[in-house]
Amino acid sequence: MNALTATSRSFRNAARLLGLDSKLEMSLLIPFREIKVECTIPKDDGTLVSYVGFRVQHDNARGPMKGGIRYHPDVDPDEVNALAQLMTWKTAVADIPYGGAKGGIGCNPKELSMSELERLTRVFTQKIHDLIGIHTDVPAPDMGTNSQTMAWILDEYSKFYGHSPAVVTGKPIDLGGSLGRDAATGRGVVFATEALLTEYGKSIAGMSFVIQGFGNVGSWAAQLIHERGGKVVAVGDITGAIRNLNGIDIPDLFKHRNETGSLKGFHGGDDMELNELLVHECDVLIPCALGGVINRDNAADIKAKFIIEAANHPTDPEADEILSNKGVVILPDIYANAGGVTVSYFEWVQNIQGFMWEEEKVNKELQRYMQRAFKNIKEMCFTYNCNLRMGAFTLGVNRVARATLLRGWEA
Repeated sequence: MNALTATSRSFRNAARLLGLDSKLEMSLLIPFREIKVECTIPKDDGTLVSYVGFRVQHDNARGPMKGGIRYHPDVDPDEVNALAQLMTWKTAVADIPYGGAKGGIGCNPKELSMSELERLTRVFTQKIHDLIGIHTDVPAPDMGTNSQTMAWILDEYSKFYGHSPAVVTGKPIDLGGSLGRDAATGRGVVFATEALLTEYGKSIAGMSFVIQGFGNVGSWAAQLIHERGGKVVAVGDITGAIRNLNGIDIPDLFKHRNETGSLKGFHGGDDMELNELLVHECDVLIPCALGGVINRDNAADIKAKFIIEAANHPTDPEADEILSNKGVVILPDIYANAGGVTVSYFEWVQNIQGFMWEEEKVNKELQRYMQRAFKNIKEMCFTYNCNLRMGAFTLGVNRVARATLLRGWEA
């Protein structure tokens, strides 16, 4: 099941629990706007090449639309649609005043030089500048993009509208980026994990963790779990996987990865097959990479008691059912990885106010938002007698539906 089908299925289940009018349900599901543009640039050798860029603006009932821009060969309308819809529910779950959006360009950024990436980003911005804005749609980095990409978008957009730092988040600190933004998604994952484990009378200290993905989110999550006394027993990414049942020394692993560019060959653990990672013995499994990695083929073999969805849509609906029947507790993506968009909101606020926060305040506010959101999800679980995924979806969908009705929606 692809991401759009799975996301829409969860939405419809939540709408049914909430008893939404069928016309309102359809209105909430259909995107506000879908944008498709051609981006033609000269390559460094003088030849011309064209790429297709997308931006799906899903909903703006609760505020400006918000979502990342990814550069990846597999970017397509269905994927962007699904991620835009997820952002609508995610921002509502976190209770920040945004709607949802997502964008991307179908390209392989590893095959483009820095100057080619800059030209591509500027052309894309030129094509969509009148459809994004501080109070309209605020992009952010995603897979294949980074703070430098946001700096180019900010600069290109500002040529049309004057200096506008709040038009994107995830910017370099020197251009108005927020302290704590780089670690925000991983830190939010850890705050979410703490909230869930506390519910079961447990804590991170002494628990065993497997982390799939060692990019920005996975590496920060691993580091913060290690600092809190958690035992990371296995880690993997596209370069390989390693394990140590006594716990991996995460700072040492960082050093090895930075020196070699790979997790393989780490002296503080044993190499293992990547396909063994998700089914490795542990208390808590944290998928931090691509979607659909937990599916009906491997769900029955997963040994973790808790799954924290740090990636977007890592668990297929069929796997969700198998795991639920096994008693595995799954903390859903629209809550678990909301730390990034929450601190993006803080960055946007700082830019509008022209007053920047200390990192300690950013992290403290993030913890407060994540704890409050978990409490609200649990209340929905109690009200509707449902699991955490449906608790999060009913919370998000209900908030967007209420905002839509209050603004004067008519059937």
